Amino acid sequence: MKGASHLHTAEYWSLTPAETIECGLCPHQCCLHEGQTGRCRVRTVSGGELKAMGYGVLSSVHVDPIEKKPLYHFHPGASIFSVGGWGCNFGCTFCQNWTISQDFRKSGTRHTPEQMVRAMREEGCSLIAYTYNEPLIGFEFVRDCCRLVHADGGENVLVTNGFVEESPAAELLPLVDALNVDIKSMDEAFYKHYCKGSLSPVLRFCRQAVKAGCHLEITNLIIPGLNDTDEGFERLAGWIHDELGPLTPLHLSAYHPDFKLAVPHTSRKTLQRASDICQKTLAYVYQGNLPLI
Repeated sequence: MKGASHLHTAEYWSLTPAETIECGLCPHQCCLHEGQTGRCRVRTVSGGELKAMGYGVLSSVHVDPIEKKPLYHFHPGASIFSVGGWGCNFGCTFCQNWTISQDFRKSGTRHTPEQMVRAMREEGCSLIAYTYNEPLIGFEFVRDCCRLVHADGGENVLVTNGFVEESPAAELLPLVDALNVDIKSMDEAFYKHYCKGSLSPVLRFCRQAVKAGCHLEITNLIIPGLNDTDEGFERLAGWIHDELGPLTPLHLSAYHPDFKLAVPHTSRKTLQRASDICQKTLAYVYQGNLPLI
């Protein structure tokens, strides 16, 4: 990165009467002065415009089994080219990928969407996942990649927290073939305290993805003492059944201590209890990230 003039101009922002710039990409709607950066760490005001600082700046590139996303009902057995950037619009105290989600490194090579498509094909893949950090905060890069991938006959996958406004989601979702969305809890207070976000936009995004015709699977990370009640599992499974459909796969994932949270790891017994409850309502419930003990 050679300077502000080389930064990619962001979309979904407006100038306020107070002459700040309001970002309209996610529900935080950060209001920023010149030189300030949003909560996501990758959208900044420079030269009186909002810039997508993270455009093409990658933290991770791997070829993964698609089941690792996790997606179990979308091209099972396939390999998927997986790319991640930096930053996140949440601040989850239990983040298990915090070294990239809670940071942004300005230095490094910027990659183009064309390079992503070439790299995907060179790895023998026809699928690409935008994953590892929160892909929606890199909206412009992800959208531009998605367009080229579709034009090349490939398919796009998002692994996301789903915390985005309705208008950018409406632009992106027709380019997305499949998603895994984290629903971390059915409790707004949990989202506010432990994630520095809110639940209702995530639920709206899930409904929006289904209406757009995307394949959708849900992940719930189970944290002992925080989101592991029978009532919570019943609410989650009931909402998925009623709003997304009973055939929507649900992945129940075990937590392990990481970042700022040190409560004990999730037990197999808790995962099984959650699975038993959710299977009363949903057709496909999976257990993942199981502890070794």
